[in-house]
Amino acid sequence: MTLTYVGSGFAVGLLVGLTGVGGGSLMTPLLTLLFGINPAVAVGTDLAFASATKVAGTFAHRYHGNVHWDIVRRLCLGALPAAVVTALGLKYFGALSQEIGQFIRYSIATSVLLTVVAILFRGRMQAWMNSHPSRQLHGRALTTATVVSGAILGTLVTISSIGAGAVGATLLVLLYPRLKPAEIAGTDIAYAVPLTAIAALGHWWLGSINWELLAMLLLGSVPGITLGSLAARAVPERALRGLLAITLTGVAAKLVL
Repeated sequence: MTLTYVGSGFAVGLLVGLTGVGGGSLMTPLLTLLFGINPAVAVGTDLAFASATKVAGTFAHRYHGNVHWDIVRRLCLGALPAAVVTALGLKYFGALSQEIGQFIRYSIATSVLLTVVAILFRGRMQAWMNSHPSRQLHGRALTTATVVSGAILGTLVTISSIGAGAVGATLLVLLYPRLKPAEIAGTDIAYAVPLTAIAALGHWWLGSINWELLAMLLLGSVPGITLGSLAARAVPERALRGLLAITLTGVAAKLVL
């Protein structure tokens, strides 16, 4: 089983490196469906996994000047309190109970479907926003919308561990359509570091992190992400993203049914 977990970490890391899609949309359903792990434990373990892997990405993007720290602060202003409140809510209702476990399964399915929408339509959304400048927010309205988006993402990520990647990047595209792709990626990863860290701490407090499983996933994912990133240019991105979208749609259906 140890080799299976390491292999799963490698496979998810490879896909993350190839497509740029957040690992949560792949790892959490994998742990829940394939290995039968309690949904809350799958979410908590993946959050710890994400907080560890996103730190290196943040340093890389900061080095290249791709992080807009003013946007990161606005997102965190909404996301971090939302993560704390959501963790307290899970504690109150019983994160490891069967009823909450079923609710988390549905939340994971919803987040996976939002990721599919992000994969398929993010480019079109950005093009539409840039061609309709009158629809773009400015000033206080933009700041408020960013904070609210952060709160939504904070809640979503704490419940399902999914949303800080493709969904967060899509919201950034809608709010800040003039950002370059590298700036969207860098800003998205930078705010996700404290969010996933606080959400992971919340799940640690809830007792829903499997540390042995986390170590095995990290052992496989680091070389997987590295290899996937190196091979990304040689793989037809559109075909791969289409296949990934179909797969994730099937995963979401399986989680619900």
